[in-house]
Amino acid sequence: MLLIYTQKITPRFTYVFKHICTRILGIEIKFTNAIETFIAEDGPKLSYGKQPLGNELFLQSQEILSHQGIESVEINVKPWEETKCFFQVSDKSALPFDIFSASFYLLSRYEEYLPHVKDEYGRFPASESLAFKENFLQYPVIDIWAYKFKIVLSENFPDLSFFKKEMEIHNLIEASNPYAFKQKGLLKSIIGFTKDTLKFRISKNFRRTKVLLGIKTDPFNTFEWVISQSKSNKTKLTVFFLMGNDLNYYEGINAQKKRYRMLIKFVSDYKNIGLIFSSISLLNLTAIKKEKEQLENVINSELTSSVNKGYFVKLPEFYRNLIEVEVEKDFTMVYEETVGFRASTCTPFLFYDLDYEIKTPLIIQPIALTTHAFKNKKSSDIRDSVLHILASVNKVNGTFSMFFTNLDFIDNKRNKIWRELFSEKLQKNV
Repeated sequence: MLLIYTQKITPRFTYVFKHICTRILGIEIKFTNAIETFIAEDGPKLSYGKQPLGNELFLQSQEILSHQGIESVEINVKPWEETKCFFQVSDKSALPFDIFSASFYLLSRYEEYLPHVKDEYGRFPASESLAFKENFLQYPVIDIWAYKFKIVLSENFPDLSFFKKEMEIHNLIEASNPYAFKQKGLLKSIIGFTKDTLKFRISKNFRRTKVLLGIKTDPFNTFEWVISQSKSNKTKLTVFFLMGNDLNYYEGINAQKKRYRMLIKFVSDYKNIGLIFSSISLLNLTAIKKEKEQLENVINSELTSSVNKGYFVKLPEFYRNLIEVEVEKDFTMVYEETVGFRASTCTPFLFYDLDYEIKTPLIIQPIALTTHAFKNKKSSDIRDSVLHILASVNKVNGTFSMFFTNLDFIDNKRNKIWRELFSEKLQKNV
């Protein structure tokens, strides 16, 4: 047990200390703002504030954890050993920066509440983030800092116990377009035939005909291959399906079709199912409830995991809606076209509502990358980038997650790298 003293115990303070000490390092902690209690403690203890109380382990604080609301924050990023840090403090502190204030700034997505330029889809772009500008986006710096903090704790308190954890791999598949030709309905099939005929795509029309006649398997339906590769190992896998209407009529799927619902049930027999909230439902609580209920009726169990179409996040409104409909985990905290850790951690964390100043029960799953980030990249570059991120996560015993789509596993030359990574590098044998 580690006793932590601070003059003012705030929601921000308890939130970030529990993420670093408990979620990452596995330490039992308790807090006090009573000096007498702190002095009387014989076991491991540290103080966090402006000045040390005596000769105890001391971490100097900045003021962000005692503030409320959102205001412009001056940040000066500097190198620290093999990583980077900000919110520097004096040499009285056991660490050269305020690890907890810096971590809170990144975890709470503080910068996404501040004025910024959005991308063409209304999203917060990676280029606006501190991590991108200061070149630490591809490293889970909060976890790296936590393990450096662990060294300091171990040196001062040799008997302090830490929970031992291993790296976890959690593969994710976004399946908003599970069929190329099937389940489109008569009108969409006619539109497809017409468009491909006008563009002289004769071979595509032959494939479509064979699929619709049942002679050939739909090329986008790669789910049997996915399950065959993953059902005999301990790697987590969640497949996300769309229940609402897509903005693209031609590409959209009719979620009420029996064969589509049977596909979802088939996958749910082996792996976890998540929901893709459609573009038109993202900020509409009624639509969110409806789509959630539709999927729950298919899988006959409560929905726990979701992701937003297009990886769109608007803070804090959308996360409040997820809490309202009792979604347990969100998988949208990722930059679709840029590799890296959007919240600078590879450990799942709780959403902190900066407007209400409360820790919420919604778990945010940090995602390192999507396959969309590698358009027109060479296979060797893709492999190097994925394995680099994997190694970074392994070093701090975090959770590695990346988003594939079912289209990434179509058996062709272009997808060889994705099939190889999924079936060989991102599986953990039983």
